[in-house]
Amino acid sequence: MTPQTDPRAGAAVKAADRAHVFHSWSAQELIDPLAVAGAEGSYFWDYDGKRYLDLTSGLVYTNIGYQHPKVVAAIQEQAARLTTFAPAFAIEARSEAARLIAERTPGDLDKIFFTNGGADAVEHAVRMARLHTGRHKVLSAYRSYHGGTQQAVNLTGDPRRWASDTATAGVVHFWAPFLYRSRFYAETEEQETARALEHLETTIAFEGPGTIAAIILETVPGTAGIMLPPPGYLTGVREICDRHGIVFVLDEVMAGFGRTGEWFAADLYGVTPDLMTFAKGVNSGYVPLGGVAISGAIAETFARRPYPGGLTYSGHPLACAAAVATIEVMAQEGVVENAKRLGASLVGPGLAELAARHPSVGEVRGVGMFWAVELVKNRETREPLVPYNASGEANAPMAAFAAAAKKAGVWPFVNMNRTHFVPPLNVSESEVKEGLAALDTALSAADEFTG
Repeated sequence: MTPQTDPRAGAAVKAADRAHVFHSWSAQELIDPLAVAGAEGSYFWDYDGKRYLDLTSGLVYTNIGYQHPKVVAAIQEQAARLTTFAPAFAIEARSEAARLIAERTPGDLDKIFFTNGGADAVEHAVRMARLHTGRHKVLSAYRSYHGGTQQAVNLTGDPRRWASDTATAGVVHFWAPFLYRSRFYAETEEQETARALEHLETTIAFEGPGTIAAIILETVPGTAGIMLPPPGYLTGVREICDRHGIVFVLDEVMAGFGRTGEWFAADLYGVTPDLMTFAKGVNSGYVPLGGVAISGAIAETFARRPYPGGLTYSGHPLACAAAVATIEVMAQEGVVENAKRLGASLVGPGLAELAARHPSVGEVRGVGMFWAVELVKNRETREPLVPYNASGEANAPMAAFAAAAKKAGVWPFVNMNRTHFVPPLNVSESEVKEGLAALDTALSAADEFTG
């Protein structure tokens, strides 16, 4: 598609938005949303014809980019055949989507419960774990995000939880490993793994192992900072869960479906959870869809005992048709392999080269098409470029970075003192180079705040 210039139409869209749309996570009078006229592949554009390379993949979900013709056609064909149908029936698109997902999940996660997105997938995974074990508590990590619904936001380990957290959701938070900002005074990955596992063991002991239904972790935390777990950590958590009869839940809502260069991030670590949540990349967000992949043991709990949960739109035919087409496109076009190859050969080295030249970069970390750049005021002290949960004037350095990136033609993912490099998985080499060049320019703006 060629961007068309139509400022009058853009102004009308913007006016209607400001008059009637209530935006999430926002002070409504302090935001200025961009009016988007269209999108294709790795790009979107506004009504003035300015085009942006989307380094955010929406909210890290357009894994095959915008408007992929095969997925658009599949949605159109499904709409013509059967637009919607209740979840109690066997529907071809639903059955096929479940089959294709189960083929790719690790271990025996062969039963698929469909939801409308990631947050309600987490809600149902926790419910399943509690019913399976007869226990109530759930342990989750600081520096995590699990969704905006009531249980999911209480599980979340970042400031988005605070307004809704009344300490009554049966959630206990603990520290997961992150060597760059270690809570365990570790100097090596081996120390970080050992001390993080000891901390988790101690937390379980003091909370009472017999009270804990589940431990939930993002396999690779997403918005919290793309912190790859050090070797041995996830297998250690798996062993702890097995020893105490605790359900191990991996949240792959953001990391799943190729983002890390594998179908699921769990494949990087050779670990199989009891429950795994997914959404986002399962159909690139073309129609809302999420779900829980369920192990044989937990599925057996509900073989003759009704599962007390469901959704009106569970396994919606349009969403499932989009998932079938997306998975087929990813397989046929080598999308997962592309993310792995370019992540290793181009993104990682390119970001490392930027880090060497820009004093505002404290650390670069990631895998596949899932990268974080930690911005700091001082590399030696590792002081973040902006304070934790900064807003207003305190967030000026990150605002300057984001403005410079947009001026350079890319739309950046910015969270606290980090920018993430998370374009669509089928991004081209030339697009990656374009994104790196724009980041080079934007980091110069961040450098002005170092010292």
